[in-house]
Amino acid sequence: MRTTGYITADSLMTLEAYAKWRKEHQHEMRALRQLRSVALSEHVYVQFESEATIRYQIQEMLRTEKVFEEEGIAQEIEAYRPLVPTGTHWKGTLMLAYPNPQEREAALAKLIGVEDRVYVALEGHGRVYAIADEDLDRENDTQTSAVHFVRFELTPDMRAAVKSGAPVCLGCDHVHCTAQTAVAPNTLASLVADLH
Repeated sequence: MRTTGYITADSLMTLEAYAKWRKEHQHEMRALRQLRSVALSEHVYVQFESEATIRYQIQEMLRTEKVFEEEGIAQEIEAYRPLVPTGTHWKGTLMLAYPNPQEREAALAKLIGVEDRVYVALEGHGRVYAIADEDLDRENDTQTSAVHFVRFELTPDMRAAVKSGAPVCLGCDHVHCTAQTAVAPNTLASLVADLH
């Protein structure tokens, strides 16, 4: 799967070409997604996105839904394009994963606002809180969503520090979800590639 810096219909594979590519490369994409996933707890994690992960997601959606018409392809691209980092930030999908439906419902009721309390902390630069759900609000008065889209906007000094090897932590200081974890060096190396 080639990255081009901008996802267009012309830069995607046809369904037939993708089916062949997928057989040989699906494990690589799963490994990339795993590499870019950072767990805050057993149930809360951020999947940091890149052009490659979003391109893969679009191809998977087109394959699953058997979309081959221009309009449908354009809709998938527009739905996912906002998740591609553009050089000054990291973008990710915040997931609250509770397999048990009753546990999930109770947790989502307690975690209202959690998406605004997730942060990245750079040594020497403090915390950068997520800008969440810029496309639409994903919570109501009784519960939050299990999925939120987040952006961590980094200043030029922060980007330079990360590129120079500054340690980075992912954390959350919501009253019902307090956690912080160091971003592993190999994950951070992948995230540095998102910054220009």
